[in-house]
Amino acid sequence: MFIHLHVHSHYSLLDGLPKIPELVKKAKEFGMPAVALTDHGSMYGAIEFYQQCVKNEIKPIIGVESYLAPKSRFDKQGRFDNEPFHLVLIAKNKTGYQNLLKLTTLAHLEGFYYKPRIDWELLEKYHEGLIASSACLNGEIPKSIVAGDEKKTRELINKYLKTFGSGNFYFELQHRPNIPEQAKVNDKLIEYSREFKVKLIATNDVHYLNPDDAEAQDILLCIQTKKKQIDTGRMNMMGEDFSFASPEKMANIFSYIPEAIENTVKLAETCNLEIELGKILLPRFEVPENETPASYLTKLCQKGLLERYGENIAEEIKKRLDYELGVIEKTGFVSYFLIVQDFVNWAKNNHIVVGPGRGSAAGSIVSYLLNITDIDPIKFEFIFERFLNPERISMPDIDLDFADTRRNEVINYVTQKYGEDQVSQIITFGTMAARAAVRDVGRVLNLSYSYCDRVAKMIPMFSSLNESLEKIPELKEIYESDPQAKNLINFARKLEGVARHASTHACGILITPDPLVNYVPLQHAGAGDQSIVSQYSLHPIEDLGLLKIDFLGLKNLTIIETALEIVEKTTGQKIIINKIPLNDEKTFKLLQKGQTIGVFQLESSGMRRYLIQLEPTSIEDIIVMISLYRPGPMELIPDYISGKKGTRQITYLHPDLKAIVEKTYGIAVYQEQVMEMARKLAGFTYAEADVLRKAVGKKIKELLEKQEEKMIAGMIKNGVRESKALSAI
Repeated sequence: MFIHLHVHSHYSLLDGLPKIPELVKKAKEFGMPAVALTDHGSMYGAIEFYQQCVKNEIKPIIGVESYLAPKSRFDKQGRFDNEPFHLVLIAKNKTGYQNLLKLTTLAHLEGFYYKPRIDWELLEKYHEGLIASSACLNGEIPKSIVAGDEKKTRELINKYLKTFGSGNFYFELQHRPNIPEQAKVNDKLIEYSREFKVKLIATNDVHYLNPDDAEAQDILLCIQTKKKQIDTGRMNMMGEDFSFASPEKMANIFSYIPEAIENTVKLAETCNLEIELGKILLPRFEVPENETPASYLTKLCQKGLLERYGENIAEEIKKRLDYELGVIEKTGFVSYFLIVQDFVNWAKNNHIVVGPGRGSAAGSIVSYLLNITDIDPIKFEFIFERFLNPERISMPDIDLDFADTRRNEVINYVTQKYGEDQVSQIITFGTMAARAAVRDVGRVLNLSYSYCDRVAKMIPMFSSLNESLEKIPELKEIYESDPQAKNLINFARKLEGVARHASTHACGILITPDPLVNYVPLQHAGAGDQSIVSQYSLHPIEDLGLLKIDFLGLKNLTIIETALEIVEKTTGQKIIINKIPLNDEKTFKLLQKGQTIGVFQLESSGMRRYLIQLEPTSIEDIIVMISLYRPGPMELIPDYISGKKGTRQITYLHPDLKAIVEKTYGIAVYQEQVMEMARKLAGFTYAEADVLRKAVGKKIKELLEKQEEKMIAGMIKNGVRESKALSAI
């Protein structure tokens, strides 16, 4: 049995072709009990890799192939005289994982010189819980062996043994038949292993899944390094097999030294890292003396009740507030609301225009009372469970819009409040889309730009190459008749979806309870940009239970802010934006004429054309238009217009649906309406209806099928005929 150590994922960015799910699937096909991911100098793929392995019942082994500075990590003179060594570091346990986070972070923030580098000072400080191996031919010990410096080699071996201990340091054997130095290094490592009692391991340096992926990976290297295949002196890994070898193949290769295979398995058995996922890790919000977070949240909401509704509070509102506060406390999100209301109110108090609220957060009366949103969920019949479902607990997601010229002021406030070491931006990975893949591959293959552009333009926007080959006759024809096009498209298919570059998420901000480096590896945003970003992207951060908040900068809010200032300076009148009436006749006349340039989500030519046809007379009309104006639902806009104007007869599949969709002229426009249908017809609770909403909205096939069965059964139980129930679905 063989354990794959030393695998690179597509998150290596420069040289990794396989995507993590494909990599883990391959390991499962081979029946491997464990796989190690050791990306070059980074940990971009660690969490996704961990999740995929656990899902497939494979032991995940998390590591990094670090770059080790020959002197100090702070020494940044003479690039070619200062080439770093490679050193494979693997986490045995949580302590080792924490140290990997620290080492990787410091390599980027302190040691970066063309590559992120650690040094011996850091290794001596953060080696606990780590296993080290001598690495490939670029390792410090292999390089010394190739140089023939036996004295230095022995000194280095003793140095590694002293730092890591004999049980945590291994000599690494690789199979590179076309590189003579590899055989020399292997022979000497076997010799030294007996002398120094250092165990040997057999590793497989994987950069792509299958042997026939070699040229595709070479093309990817060319894309990343801006080279063509015909260029000389470029980085090139052709001539050696860096594919994902089977256990049988590895056992056969190293049959002359079976202990290396046995030790590889034993090494994997000593690694028992468990990364806790799903636990909510919110920053601490300081509340006044003699208050708990829950009591303080309640106090703020009671104050908001008076400000929003006055002295006479309807019983419906009181019940809704009590219910929401109960769910928020039960799900552990009290601090979340306190944190968000704090910086939103700070922004408003500092005359920064904040959006009235977008998305499901508008369904929370707590958000409304805390001034996080300015939309009354009772008046507009919004459902709280769409925002926070007590039966499907996940971090609330409040997207916040700020005037784009002042967004950074709010982020700076949050940074000062929680500390620079606890607030960062978030990395995001740009993947290669179908058209871009064709153009990039064509450039590397030295095909003419006009030819590649012609092929690329046959691919519809947002379509994959496989979909396009099925649906676009011209593309299929050129693929089947032109060998050059076939070669181009085949390589593009292999590279489509691979991570091409890293950048900073447009609006996501990460806030942690303790220093960031305890939870995520960090790096600088990019060349010339010293701001800090997490190496884990959006979904891993959410899966770790960390707080991510979207601070969106909106130019329309800046326009509003400027307009308010101009009005006040020229007339002396101070306008409170959220007190402007929603039934202003002159405003609707502008909307009816399609004069909406500069109005958020209403300024496109298509939207203006529909507004002229609709002649809106209420805020509900505008809400419906914004909801429907997107691919798919857009087809229903003419039905809504004809329903409003009375030129279409409105029918209902079931009498109970009339009360739910009457105001939208028989069309289910909102997800809340879908939820109400599930409640009314099938007896779903709001929490159950939210699961159905998610299945419909996200098009999750398995969940949709499960919900369909449940919906039909519920409808039949509630007296709906089976034929009607089936037609409703």
